[in-house]
Amino acid sequence: MALKLLKIFIIILLLLALADAYVRLAPSDPARWNRMPGDFTGSSGMRDVPGGAIYESGLLAAPPAEVLTAIEARAMATPRTRLLAGSAGKRQMTFITRSRVFGFPDYTTVVARPENGGSRLRIYGRLRFGRSDLGVNRARISGWIKVLERFAQ
Repeated sequence: MALKLLKIFIIILLLLALADAYVRLAPSDPARWNRMPGDFTGSSGMRDVPGGAIYESGLLAAPPAEVLTAIEARAMATPRTRLLAGSAGKRQMTFITRSRVFGFPDYTTVVARPENGGSRLRIYGRLRFGRSDLGVNRARISGWIKVLERFAQ
């Protein structure tokens, strides 16, 4: 009986290790993740979407490249975050941030567009696996947009 329970326990551990390896090693296709749903709405603020959140800024007093450079610096200071695709010069970037324990990837896409001598910014954070991010993407975006205060008009 004890040997049978030990075998079951080992099988469960192996299945968990395989699931963790899949989550950590699954490739992230930039063509799939470096996207923004829809277009700018014209209303600033944060809103929840299935599996994440979207933030849209008001008019910022700096060109898109300058705003995106500031966001990129803040994003890269976030633990377990790396750039997946894009650049400030291309006006769009997508970052991957992994959870501490299991390494679940969240994708955050940032887009800026020029407007009236300044720019507007849109940030879309979402999960890859599961149905709920438990507010993690909203919290991350809220931290990142603090760098925008210096560009406020």
